[in-house]
Amino acid sequence: MSEAQAPWDPAQVRLWLERRIKAARSDQDVADRYGRDREDDYDKAAAEEWVCEQFRHSDAVDDQARFAEAVKDLLAKDDFYRAGVRSEQRFEREVKAYLRKLAKMAKTNSGFGKTLRYQ
Repeated sequence: MSEAQAPWDPAQVRLWLERRIKAARSDQDVADRYGRDREDDYDKAAAEEWVCEQFRHSDAVDDQARFAEAVKDLLAKDDFYRAGVRSEQRFEREVKAYLRKLAKMAKTNSGFGKTLRYQ
């Protein structure tokens, strides 16, 4: 049975979110050490962490349709904020890009099994 045909597994989605948060924090630490040369990487990792944090403890994860709807609703927002980002504009762009990726994953129920550090 392929991953796309597997039933929705909330525990697997939560595990994936947890692992992505840890990876994003690690990426931010590395980018921070390199300073101005890696500001883009910092904002991208901050966006990934922010998005995953929005859903880590959400009840929407329990149901595929509710999760997809919650991602869609968050994507419809105009303003995203996180203290400490290097460029708010770049952060918002990365948040939207990551939300689109997550929406696609939720719709197809694929990719949540990839829990290794690098995707």
